[in-house]
Amino acid sequence: MSGDIRSHICKLNIDLQRYGLVAWTSGNVSERLSDGKSFIIKPSGVQYEELKPAQLVICDLDGNVIEGDLAPSSDAKTHAYIYRHMNHVNGIVHTHSNYAAAWAAIHSAIPCALTAMADEFGGEIPLGPFALIGGEEIGKGVVETLSGHRSTAVLMKNHGVFTIGKSAVAAVKSAVMCEDVAKTTWIAKTMGTLQILDQASIDKLYDRYQNVYGQPAK
Repeated sequence: MSGDIRSHICKLNIDLQRYGLVAWTSGNVSERLSDGKSFIIKPSGVQYEELKPAQLVICDLDGNVIEGDLAPSSDAKTHAYIYRHMNHVNGIVHTHSNYAAAWAAIHSAIPCALTAMADEFGGEIPLGPFALIGGEEIGKGVVETLSGHRSTAVLMKNHGVFTIGKSAVAAVKSAVMCEDVAKTTWIAKTMGTLQILDQASIDKLYDRYQNVYGQPAK
């Protein structure tokens, strides 16, 4: 296992704390490895301040440990299920970020009332079902909710956020943006009635951001 990959995923896990998305030892980042049959993930219960690249755990797509001295995240089987059933996903993030988790606590999707939501998520951030931690049920809920949906983020009832991406970096970006729009819409909701964007505008914004925004490919 390349030390560069370990260092990269270790840094992304620590970034969750830097962006204010996790507390104490909660949350995790994983990435599918190049063999397509395994993934690297944060170990369970290790504080971010103490996390080292060598502590990361390699699991197969059933969530069984292949390499590592520590137990993997308690969400390992969730990540494994998602990787098995969503072949285009190569990165997964889980957080309990405050504002997004607040929406999950009231059993509400986040309505698309911001251009930033339309850009990044192509519409609302959907609400997935409640499931207990430790098995594959959360993974099933994530896959069922996001299949056929443009959003790369899902709020799991009474729990928190799962995001997916073509890489771990993309999944971390999705988690950061999810919390950002969750906060703004929550504040707006306390001030008055959310004004939802119309679908035609959402579609145009999403296409522009996904296909035009940024620097042209060289």
